[in-house]
Amino acid sequence: MYKKKNIIAIIPARAGSKGLPGKNIRLLLGKPLISWTIEHALSSKYIDKVIVSTDDRKIAEISRKCGAAVPFIRPAKLATDKAKGIDVILHAVRWFEKKRNKFDLIMLLQPTSPLRTAGDIEAAIELLFEKKAGAVVSVCETEHHPLWSNILPKDGNMKNFLSSKIKNINRQELPAYYRINGAVYLAHCDYLKRNKGFIGNKTYAYIMPKEKSIDIDTKIDFDFAEFIKEKLNKY
Repeated sequence: MYKKKNIIAIIPARAGSKGLPGKNIRLLLGKPLISWTIEHALSSKYIDKVIVSTDDRKIAEISRKCGAAVPFIRPAKLATDKAKGIDVILHAVRWFEKKRNKFDLIMLLQPTSPLRTAGDIEAAIELLFEKKAGAVVSVCETEHHPLWSNILPKDGNMKNFLSSKIKNINRQELPAYYRINGAVYLAHCDYLKRNKGFIGNKTYAYIMPKEKSIDIDTKIDFDFAEFIKEKLNKY
């Protein structure tokens, strides 16, 4: 609880991953990937309840052993590639509301962001109140500046690839761009429902460093996250 507000952390973890099968329980530094996020949430002094929303019995079993609650098995229709993340979150919120258990703040923590810490969770919550925000979403500076990117025609001609305004500008002269890094999503419950998501007029950015912003989707992402986490753990 923070400033008398009940906070629930929802960790979505479905079984079907095409980019890296079984990634949510794949061992990262000897522990299931999802366990890192569960530990971060449980370590936060502000989080009142930590749950995992999954369609998979094995993920549910591992999550419970790690200390998270798994109060339901997610419906199959919300565990497909086409299922929207917001529908998964709202399903969990409504499940608790039917049990007459309401939360003021909803936090989404993806298990594919194992480098986010309890400190990040708490800083995002504090920022929400500091800004009097409806929501906070974590971001990091882009690795490659988007103004140096474009689509290519079939013949590969690059005559219109770059805008004339940036052709002779050094990278350091360009404005900083940020991307959503997938680590922390936080919103007041009513704001989340009203906007049908975390992004709205009163959403603010929680800025994280690039080295903590890896979002695992492929084997390369996984190996890189493991490498970075091992390095961070040494210092």
